[in-house]
This record gives sequence, C-alpha cells and structure tokens, in this order.
Amino acid sequence: MMDEEKGMIPGLEPEREAAGRRFLLAAVNAKYIHSNPAIYSLKVYAGQELQEYVELAEYTINQPMQDILTDIYMRKPDVVGFSCYIWNRRLIGELAAELPKLLPETDIWLGGPEASCNGKELLERYPKLTGIMTGEGEATFRELLKHYLNKWENTQVSQKQISESDDDLRGISGLLLRSGPTPSRPLLDLSGLPFLYENMAPFENKIIYYESSRGCPYRCSYCLSSLDKMVRLKDTSAVKRELQAFLDQGVKQVKFTDRTFNCCHDHAMEIWKYIVEHDNGVTNFHFEISADILSEEEIRLLSLSRPGLIQLEIGVQSMNLETLKAVRRFTDLDKLEKNVAALGRGGNVHRHLDLIAGLPYEDYESFRNSFDRVYRMKPEQLQLGFLKVLKGSEMYDRAGEFGICCLEEPPYEVLYTSWLRFQDVIRLKGVEEMVEVYYNSGQYTCTLPFLEERFSGPFAMYEALADFYKEKGYDINHPARVRRYEILLEFAEKYDHRRLPVCKELLTCDLYLRENLKSRPEFARELGPFQKSIRWFYRQEERERCYLPQYKDCDGRQLGRLTHLEPFSVEAWDRLTECLQDTGRETGETAGDVRYVLFDYSHKDPVKGHASVRFLSFTEERQDWL
Repeated sequence: MMDEEKGMIPGLEPEREAAGRRFLLAAVNAKYIHSNPAIYSLKVYAGQELQEYVELAEYTINQPMQDILTDIYMRKPDVVGFSCYIWNRRLIGELAAELPKLLPETDIWLGGPEASCNGKELLERYPKLTGIMTGEGEATFRELLKHYLNKWENTQVSQKQISESDDDLRGISGLLLRSGPTPSRPLLDLSGLPFLYENMAPFENKIIYYESSRGCPYRCSYCLSSLDKMVRLKDTSAVKRELQAFLDQGVKQVKFTDRTFNCCHDHAMEIWKYIVEHDNGVTNFHFEISADILSEEEIRLLSLSRPGLIQLEIGVQSMNLETLKAVRRFTDLDKLEKNVAALGRGGNVHRHLDLIAGLPYEDYESFRNSFDRVYRMKPEQLQLGFLKVLKGSEMYDRAGEFGICCLEEPPYEVLYTSWLRFQDVIRLKGVEEMVEVYYNSGQYTCTLPFLEERFSGPFAMYEALADFYKEKGYDINHPARVRRYEILLEFAEKYDHRRLPVCKELLTCDLYLRENLKSRPEFARELGPFQKSIRWFYRQEERERCYLPQYKDCDGRQLGRLTHLEPFSVEAWDRLTECLQDTGRETGETAGDVRYVLFDYSHKDPVKGHASVRFLSFTEERQDWL
C-alpha cells in the first residue's frame, strides 16, 4: 500500500516527528483492488482548510495485523478513525485492543455500518475506544476534526488529558460516547457533497466506487439499507460531470453503490443514456437494480449499449413467494424472469443474479427449486450467498421467531433455521463452491449444459459434483485451472461414460475458447489426421483473407500461431453451434464432411470473455481442387 501523501510503503517509512497534528483515517479493505470511498469522502468534506490535518491509510484483511499496527505506530497520529464493516470488524477489533499499548495518547474512533449498529457493545468490549461516529459521517467528522484542532491550538495539556472526559464532545451530533449518544444528525443533501476523485492517483488499478443516491425504497428485513427510510438522489447534472471525469481518465470499472439504482425511472434513464452516448470503449459500469421494475424503455436503452459497458446485479434472493413475503421483499417473479431474459437477448449486458440461503420458509428442497429457476435464466454469474443476520436489522430482531441461529461474530452467517439444518448448510456450501469454480468462472460454457442432461436439474448436477469433489479429496487440495477440466472429465466418466468422447471434445472447445494453448491437453483428440486440412485452411486464408482480415500482415504460419482451428465430430459440432450461437458470430459453410471451429483471440466477447468463433465446414474435394 502506498502512503497517499508521501508515496511510501506502509511500515517502511522513517519515524516522523510529532510536530504536526494529524487525524488518521484508516480503511481495511477486503482486497487490494478495492478502495474505501468513506474515508476519502470524510477528508474531502472537511474542506480545503482542514484537509492538511487529515491523513489516509488503506490496508487489506490479508495483511498481518502486526504489519498494520506497525505502520500506524510509525505514522504516530494524534487520532485514528477506523471504517468498520463485517469483513474487517475482527481485525479492527484486534487493532483497537493493541494500539493503545503502543500509542496511549492517541484517541481511537470507529465509524461505518458495523460500528453504527454495534456501538454500545464495541465501547464495552474495547475500553480504550474514545467513541463511535454513527450514521452518515461527513458532517460529523468535520465537526469532530474542528473540535480537535481547537483543543490542539488552545491547550497546553497532553492529548491524554484531553481524552479523559467526553463532556466537550456532547455538542457534536452523530456520536456515541461512553456517556451516551448525542443527538442524531440530519441527512445530507447529496448534491452538496464534493467529488471524491479529483486526484485519481490513489485509485490507479483499483475499482472506483460511486454513489448517485443513498437509501432504499424497499424494506427487506435482512438489509441495513432498509433503515434509511428516504431515498435521496444526487442531481444528475453533477452525476454526469463526475462520470465524465472517469471516462476522460479511462478508468476500468465504476461500481455504483446505490442500493436500487433504478428505483427512480427518470434518474436511471438520464444516467444510463449519458453513459451509452459518451462511452469511451474502455470503462465498465456496475449497477445494483431490481429487474422486475425495469421498463421497456430502460431495456431498449440498455440493449443499445456496447457489449461489456454495463453490468447489472439483480438480487433475486428467493423464488419462494412465502419467503419473499416474510422478508418484506415484494417481487413480481414472472416479470423478473421476463426482463432478465430480455436483457440477455442482445448478449451485451452482463447479468449477475443473487440468491440467499437461510431465509425463512426456505428449506433445502425449496432452495433447490429457487436455484434451478434462477439458473435457467442463464445469467453470466449466479451468486449463492448465505443469510447474514446483521445487528440492527429486522431479521436480527425476529431471528428467534424464525428459529435462526447464526455466528456470534462477523459475518454473522446463518448456521441453521427452523427450515434448514446445519447439514443442509454444509451441503449448500459445497454447491456454492462448485458454482463458483465451474459456472461463474465462465470456463465451461459448452460442457456444463451437456452434463446437466444426465441429472434432474442444474442443482442436482452441482450437488453431485460437490459430493464427487469431497469423495476424491479435491475440496481440500484446490486443484489448478487445467486440472479442474480433467476433474470434470472424471466426473463425466462416472455419471455419463457412454458419451465421454463427446464430452472430451466439448472440454477441448471450452479450453480453446479461453486461451490459445501452448501445450495440448491429454484428453484432446490427436490432430495428425487433420493437419492437411488445417494447413490448407491457413494457406487459403493467407491468399483470400475471408475470415481473418485483421491479420493482414501475417502469413499462413503466423495465422496458425495467432489463432486456432480445431476439428470436431458431427455430434460435438452440432452442440457447439447451438451452445455458442448467442455470441452472435456468423457461421461459415455448413455442408461437407469436415467440421471445424476457428478461435480468434484478437476479438474476445467482452461479456463472456470468450475468443470469437467461426464455424467452418468444407469438403475434401474442395481442398484437393484448391
């Protein structure tokens, strides 16, 4: 991690003198590619005159706690503020316990959703905490920073003496102190918030998070967003101006953090239209939406977008109507299915669908039905998640009513319910892992539909695959990528051995869809009998450029290295043309006795990540004549 202002690697910079007073805002992200907009928003909102007193530091949960502790110690801040979420709460708890031993005069504050909802418990658990910033933090932080600056400028006593009483903090709204909470703070006007990304240097090679609204119109009982009763929209003129900054910089991805981006039709349409019309060919935008409220106008607009420009995350959660009613999520499931299908028709929008296991009234069989119904919508990604019983949510208050037992510590994940046994949760964990490895990786596009035919449904196949992994010990060894193809072939040999030759061909296609292999897999067919046809094709392509005009400066041999031509049996070829037809690629001639797929790696499908393909067929007579 780089120090924002000094460009130094945390833990290696020299010890600083304590001449300048500083408030350190620290974020512990789940991954390096993530950024934490909260700490940047607090600093920017403080204003130009106060920002010089604010220092930022970003770490990840994969860093050893002592490394982070060392870095904070070397910075020697007067005050530290941690941004708390379920993925970092444990690590921040360790830091809150150990940091006072090294910096006894440094005040420690917590903020973020985990601190806001668990503030009293955290103050009891960590006696050295100074307090909690609750709710929206921008205005609260600015007042708190002014409080410290006033103290630093007007007192000769030590920082330790300043911290001994919180009486002088009670005039700041939005705090939870040991003496109790201060008054709640009014919600902010989003259009008045300054832009976080004037300086893009700290966000190089990271995902950019952006919000055009706060709050959610829905009241889903498992979600903390339901506590924010009012949806506030940022003025679209400001949104466009700020999005243009991302487009001008050519950032790779912008993730909107709006809980339901399309809750206001006009707001969503104006922003989507701007993104489509000002597409730079590089930047991708991610939105969380409710699919069942999409209008035909919105779907038409999205269908015009460049493939890969827009990703949509759609929280289905369950297809059990009784379950949805119990969690206060009211969804028109038929319309959801219709709209998801319409979004996928053009092959240009990446669709990510979510399911949650462990919700009320959803037993194992009910979840199986939900999974199969969502799976058949053919999303680009299907996330199988598990209920997290967040403190402060309605689900937490009603856990006893539903017989829900969950982990005491973050991420508060469900262990069992009145409908779902712990044994069921264990089995679903196995299914989740197989879905991640085989479906969400997008690497088995042709093979999976073929194997599914031997099972009662998609869920049954992943269930059997999870059992197979456990039986063979693969669930512990975590096989490498190419090895996973071989394991899928082993699985096919057990459940579908009569069609194993075709399965090998489909696996070969899946491998070449992803990359131009340097070494051929053992299960792929021998190319010797087909070399004459392959050489003929590339010699002909060198002369005519019918299929690969973009390689105009390459001779036949170079074309053979940059692309790949693979022969297939009639049965496999027919399946491939059916499976890959939604790529929109034009097929070549279909008559003849030799069938091939041409893989072109210069043009990959931006939604699915595949090489572009052409289906070719030609007769031996034509080869001899040519």
